[in-house]
Amino acid sequence: MSDPTRPISSDPTLTPPGQEMTEGERRALEMVEAAETGGRKLIGWQRGLVTLVAVAWCLYQMYAAQVGNIDTLTLRATHLGFAFFLAYLVFPHRKTPGQPQTRVPWYDWILGIGATGTAAYLIAQYPHIANEQGGLLTNTDVWVGSGMIILLLLAAWRTIGIAMPIVAGVFMLYALTGPKGLIRGDLGPQLQLHAGQTWPQVVGQLFANTEGIFGTAIGVSAQIVFLFVLFGAIFDKLGAGEWFMRVAQGVLGGFRGGAAKASILSSALNGVISGSAVSNVVTGGNITIGTMIRTGYSREKAGAIEVASSSNGQLMPPVMGAAAFIMAQNLNIEYRSLILAAAIPAFLCYGTLLVLAHIEALKLGLKGLPRNELPRVRQTLLSGWYYLIPLGYLIGTLTINPDATPERVALNTIFVMLVMMFVQEAVLAQRDGRGPARGFLDGGKKIIEAFEGGARSMIGIAIATAAAGIIVGIVTITGLGFGLADIVQLASDGVKNLMAFAGPQVATFASIVVVLLMAQLIALILGMGLPTTANYILMSALIVPIIAKIAGLDPSNPAQMLPVHMFVFYFGIMADSTPPVALAAFAAAAISGGNPVATGVQAFQYELRTALLAYMMFFNPQLLLIANGRLGGVTWVEAIPMILFAFIGLVAFSAATLRFLHRRTNPVQALLLLIAALILIIPTNILWNLSALALIAAVYFWQKAGSRADPPAALA
Repeated sequence: MSDPTRPISSDPTLTPPGQEMTEGERRALEMVEAAETGGRKLIGWQRGLVTLVAVAWCLYQMYAAQVGNIDTLTLRATHLGFAFFLAYLVFPHRKTPGQPQTRVPWYDWILGIGATGTAAYLIAQYPHIANEQGGLLTNTDVWVGSGMIILLLLAAWRTIGIAMPIVAGVFMLYALTGPKGLIRGDLGPQLQLHAGQTWPQVVGQLFANTEGIFGTAIGVSAQIVFLFVLFGAIFDKLGAGEWFMRVAQGVLGGFRGGAAKASILSSALNGVISGSAVSNVVTGGNITIGTMIRTGYSREKAGAIEVASSSNGQLMPPVMGAAAFIMAQNLNIEYRSLILAAAIPAFLCYGTLLVLAHIEALKLGLKGLPRNELPRVRQTLLSGWYYLIPLGYLIGTLTINPDATPERVALNTIFVMLVMMFVQEAVLAQRDGRGPARGFLDGGKKIIEAFEGGARSMIGIAIATAAAGIIVGIVTITGLGFGLADIVQLASDGVKNLMAFAGPQVATFASIVVVLLMAQLIALILGMGLPTTANYILMSALIVPIIAKIAGLDPSNPAQMLPVHMFVFYFGIMADSTPPVALAAFAAAAISGGNPVATGVQAFQYELRTALLAYMMFFNPQLLLIANGRLGGVTWVEAIPMILFAFIGLVAFSAATLRFLHRRTNPVQALLLLIAALILIIPTNILWNLSALALIAAVYFWQKAGSRADPPAALA
């Protein structure tokens, strides 16, 4: 383990091991608990029951991965049943900040047991429904299915907010209407609405097959995502998260703006094992935000840097949040292919953020942290080198062994970490004179805590994927996607006709850009009320096919479709830091004491480079190692020049948006940097790339030759 006696900094606002949390840190932690693991702090036998159910859920998922032959619908329904029960026990309907509920009210017991009962009913009756009833539902089936849909929407309201139930309700209303309903079927010669569905038909679509609630999304959640979330929970309980942070502090803390750079590096390392932006903010921010403030960053800038770096943790392979696993399933590709393709953009994103932090440090005239306040790099590395064993096995096996399935690799890694937990605690107990037996007991206790934490973190994901299945099922049964595609096609054709004077290539390019801008706006708006996973599921079902149609892509070709899926995925992640609803920014502001809206606005400015990178990937698929119509068609050697040009373009864009390069930029200099960045979005030829580099160099030497920079106080 890392040495807990070695101080990370002397800032009294931080929380060294063994000391009380500050009020801001406590508020941020409560915010995360309320949003991601449930706001109730149960006591007595109810607390024990939640722990028991959570551990049972983990053991069931591990057993399912081990045997590998559990019926598809049984696995998915059991997965949802566990999530239902825990959702109503630990997520209160009304949240009372500062006053956590310690008991489960009687009506939540009824709702939780009833919701779980609907899942159990389906498991028991599905063979009868499929084989003897030919898929047709009896009145009892319809009543139970209706109950599941209602209870699922109520659970989604508690766990992920009101947005998903509202959207799902609108979609179901649309399914129930048609020429004889509230909406007439003919909107013109090019647009036709569906004929309308009866309620039993809707229930049958959503409840009794694998195209609705129990579709691909919750299937991936049950089969793969749970194990990776559990892996992250155990890995963090081992102490790896703290070790990553100390390594980052030791390596980068002494450089200019080192507090921010260490925060970025630690978030990138934590992003390898965690897919949650908000929890990353709290676990890392309780140290890094205070350090940044002490070294000269404003409260809002410190919080914003932590938000941007934590949000981008979802881009880091191999975990990448639950959405990445669903993306691989949607594209019908191996997960190893996806994480290899996503690696370059993730490193570009974090590399640019490090430069951005350096630019901010230059603007503010900041220095690094004193070396005597930083962990010794060699000592820290030696104290926790063994954390790299499970991580190395996970990443190495996923990327090298084509026969290894993600769920099997994650399960094997969990087994390795369980052994490590017992050994680590036994060694520490022996060193402290408590004896190895006490260490084994401590290890068992930590494993139970990790199991409970992992299960509680999965509640929202399981509920979100099930609720998103309602929308996907409605799209399937009504053909809504085709109607939306027709509407967007009309808008695209209008732009193309408007730009016809510039030539067919320019007109086509303009129409594609308009469609991408529309998709970007939709993803950001949806992301204000939906978690990243649910956002991606909706975008992949509704918007991705439209972009593919407008751009003339083959939906069956993963190499053509991956850039589109990554585009909407990136903007879904950006929503975590997009005001006015940016939970990660509110969590960071609770720690920093800054204004949450100002923190979100500043974080959004930092995240603009992520938006540019999304466009770069779409127009330059080689950044995803795609060439010649296939994944992996680009070698790393071929990719190096392309990566360098993309990185320079992202840096130029960041300098333009921050209005600072070597010195503060004037409007002309900022415009030149922006033009250079836009040129580097689309690879054309070496002459264009060199002209972009020339523009950047011109701005830099112009500033070098100019007057001295503005005083830092005027730039803060």
